[in-house]
Amino acid sequence: MTNIYHESTKHSYWSVRSNPNYLDWSKQPVPFKIYPTTNPFMPLDMNTPLHAFIYRIGGINAKKVYPGVEYYLRTIPSAGALYPVEIYFQSRGVDGLEDGIYHFSVAENGLRFLYPLHEDEGIEIFFEKKRQIKGFIFLFSTIYYRSSWKYKNRAFRYCLLDTGHALGALEASSFLFERAYYILYNFDKEALNEAFGFENWEFFLSSAVVGIPMEKEAKSFDMKLPFVDGTRTFEQNSVIEDAYKETLYLKNCKANFRFPKFPFEPKRLEEAVMQRRSIRDFEGKCIKKEQFEFILSWMRSPIPSDCDEKVDIWYVVNRVDGLQPGLYKNSELVKEGDFHKKAGYLCLEQALGSQSAVTFFLISHGENYQPLYQKAGLIGHRCYIASEYLGIGCSGIGAYYDDEVREFLQTDDMVLYALAIGI
Repeated sequence: MTNIYHESTKHSYWSVRSNPNYLDWSKQPVPFKIYPTTNPFMPLDMNTPLHAFIYRIGGINAKKVYPGVEYYLRTIPSAGALYPVEIYFQSRGVDGLEDGIYHFSVAENGLRFLYPLHEDEGIEIFFEKKRQIKGFIFLFSTIYYRSSWKYKNRAFRYCLLDTGHALGALEASSFLFERAYYILYNFDKEALNEAFGFENWEFFLSSAVVGIPMEKEAKSFDMKLPFVDGTRTFEQNSVIEDAYKETLYLKNCKANFRFPKFPFEPKRLEEAVMQRRSIRDFEGKCIKKEQFEFILSWMRSPIPSDCDEKVDIWYVVNRVDGLQPGLYKNSELVKEGDFHKKAGYLCLEQALGSQSAVTFFLISHGENYQPLYQKAGLIGHRCYIASEYLGIGCSGIGAYYDDEVREFLQTDDMVLYALAIGI
């Protein structure tokens, strides 16, 4: 499949030099959406398992202070630490929560209650199966200007990847708190965008059910929220808005009902979730073959969803004890050789790509752009978590020379994401 948006936002050696990116700091968006205090507020208590489960999907776990600026880091990575993802959920029949619609207010580390559910109501009416869910339906949206302020037209890629990371965080938290999850991409996003009062500033990308279906169906959903500014400043980007609309409706989706077998010890995984960071440089040391195989196996494990697109995992092995240096695809050696300099060059000449133990490229020819790109982000999140679990550094790389990567791999498929791991 040739995606018009994807093709139009490729990087090349010349494009990054002929179109330098200048930031207007006076228009920098804020990274938090905060609903008015007229909406009831519930602070998250980390001693309450239900609250801890929600917090780990995207809460703040660190702060960095530089002269004149503060960065709040979360349990999910984000391109440029811009965090375009917002998290909402419907709760039904959950002890400790009134039935209704909530916003996870990350800045306040709590929940804002947006709307109470009446007996026959529910956002289930916007899904193919309208049976009411006892438990949670999470909704993931993106406020794209937080990302397009810096990354311009290419920002929609980052919004999709970041949302995939949020889905990955939900997956890890679901395991830690012994909850089953299932990702849904196929629902009436436009109707929900309208119900939540997003206007053109924000839109939904995916959802996840963490609960069980009941016999009763939802009959209505009458919520109409007023618009709430989630950026402070905003500049419309028609390229991104058109890309969203053009990739909104899914075709020929294949559901995946297989669930992964988690290879983690819960306490160590909890530490990995809370301590995860993006590495900024590597020392150029080797990792063990067993460590790499653990990470790759988790990246390749099934992801349960209603629209599962194939994503191939290509990688350049630079420094793995017991593994031949070279280019691999899905565990098969394609070409022997030392390609560490090439890998660094392809990643916009970043040292991360060449100093790593392994540099990954996630590739797809899938038909449904939004699900396949979010799947790449989720695979990337698995790479982060498994690496941190083993004490190995990881960094996601959303910028690369698209066509030169394809030429190196000898494929016409879309390049979705690059990641580097190492010590």
